[in-house]
Amino acid sequence: MNLTTEKNNSASNTLNNNQKAFLDISHIDMVFPTPTGGFTALKEVDLQINKGEFISLIGHSGCGKSTVLNIVAGLYQATKGGILLKNKEVNEPGPERAVVFQNHSLLPWLTAYQNVELAVKQVFKKGMSKGEMKEWIEYNLKLVHMDHAMHKRPNEISGGMKQRVGIARALAMQPEVLLMDEPFGALDALTRAHMQDSLMEIQNELNNTVIMITHDVDEAVLLSDRIVMMTNGPEATIGEILDVKLERPRSRLSLAKDLEYNRLRSEVLTFLYEKQRKVENINSNAPTSKAASKQVVNET
Repeated sequence: MNLTTEKNNSASNTLNNNQKAFLDISHIDMVFPTPTGGFTALKEVDLQINKGEFISLIGHSGCGKSTVLNIVAGLYQATKGGILLKNKEVNEPGPERAVVFQNHSLLPWLTAYQNVELAVKQVFKKGMSKGEMKEWIEYNLKLVHMDHAMHKRPNEISGGMKQRVGIARALAMQPEVLLMDEPFGALDALTRAHMQDSLMEIQNELNNTVIMITHDVDEAVLLSDRIVMMTNGPEATIGEILDVKLERPRSRLSLAKDLEYNRLRSEVLTFLYEKQRKVENINSNAPTSKAASKQVVNET
């Protein structure tokens, strides 16, 4: 299937030939071995990202979003193609790429301060004094509005507060790329909205490059500079890329009646529920191994 007509042809989708991408996801395939043969989860995923961009990956469950994120994180090695960060190959995890998962993954016997301290010591043990580390840890906890509860353990704080600590821990590593795998998916609607607002404030202040997986269309439009919409697997790839040129700072209340916001929202929904169905119909004509599909963990 030729997806050329499905892709956004805007200037920001590709960089000029004389301009190198800050993060270059270059023509990656990912094939997982199964008892019945290889299962191609990703096929020809190609995306160039500028420094400071906020990119959302959206698509139905099983479309390979987490696989893309794990390859950028260095947790997986692409079967074909690769990742370049500032023109250097990514082939293993590194502190310049921090990951925030849906599960906060805090150590329950440590306080919020101590959980962040673990990451800081790992990255800056030779470059910071104890006093500088303390100041840096407190700064990052304050950045996520958790300085008031820094000495509390995970079982003493709410789910949203735990996730704030997880974000503080990631930011404290001073990553050049922040990778977020549905970081607010387990939160209630009000807490999620507060976390989205905090993330916009943080990204505006630090200018991190962010790649976030989400299933929430409104979240994608509110937070993103570009929304990358993925087709369903097997052989999932980028179906469309949507530029979000809404002015920053953004207010969810102001955008609720904004015509451009609602147009963008409609574009994403149209892809997910109409164009994606056409892609599925085309793919259904191609021979695939059902047995192989069942061997692959349902992955988002």
